[in-house]
Amino acid sequence: MDPFVDPCVEELKKRSLKDGGFASSVKGGYRPDSTGWAVIALDAAGVDDPMIHLARSRLVSDQQKDGRISVSPAHPEAFWPTSVVILAWQGSLAHKEPQSLALRFLMDTSGAHWPKDPKAAMAHDTSIKGWSWIENTHSWVDPTALSIQALKVTGHEKHQRSAEAVSMLLDRQLPRGGWNCGNTMVFGKELRPMPDSTGIALDALSGIVPLKRIQDSIGYLKKRIRNVRSPLSLGWGILGLGAWGERPAEASKWLMECWRLQKRYGSYDTSLIGLILLAHLAPSGLMSAMGRKDI
Repeated sequence: MDPFVDPCVEELKKRSLKDGGFASSVKGGYRPDSTGWAVIALDAAGVDDPMIHLARSRLVSDQQKDGRISVSPAHPEAFWPTSVVILAWQGSLAHKEPQSLALRFLMDTSGAHWPKDPKAAMAHDTSIKGWSWIENTHSWVDPTALSIQALKVTGHEKHQRSAEAVSMLLDRQLPRGGWNCGNTMVFGKELRPMPDSTGIALDALSGIVPLKRIQDSIGYLKKRIRNVRSPLSLGWGILGLGAWGERPAEASKWLMECWRLQKRYGSYDTSLIGLILLAHLAPSGLMSAMGRKDI
């Protein structure tokens, strides 16, 4: 019995729905992003249960004709779960076709971009295309990093869209290291990095860019992560460092401390439980949890 894995797995199973998919919380309703992260984490944990196949198939019913998977039918413009679902379908022969359709959507889609204005308050290059949370809005770090991961896991990391998105992430890296949601300098002032955005960006860039391009960001995160126990920041922070061979020796201890904080703050949502379980199971970043193929 693993004192961390087993409670996480059991908690995720409690949120499985009879008609497929996972709820956002024990008493919450179905969400495709919660379903995606639960499937990825349970698969990485080696759970062999029909609920995983049923959840993947429930996600197919969420897919629109152009390939996107949105947060809900009422908000088709919020298509950011598409990349998470691509990861959830990875390795399932029965879901190759919807995964390919979702990939085509990502490759044909970007955020809103425009030529860089040298007089603008924001310093980043607004012309470099990434991905956005919501249709017809500017690209930001987290959805761009998740989309790069979706292209990486399916063998498309050298696609033109991925290459440009990598350039976007490098352009959004703060001068002193790290990332926030996507701004660097505003009115000449450097903004502060955040551990969650830094971790997800580092994880996405692993195996693609040389170490020297992100060394300062690793240095920032190694110092910052020691004092972080929130599931989003700790989960992505550990995954991002692990992807570069810098996983902290205390990572499992910190994750357990994070898990126990639910007694004080209440239970985490399904996506966050999936994330910290993956941080425990994937010593070399998210891609190291995606090893099961063609089942």
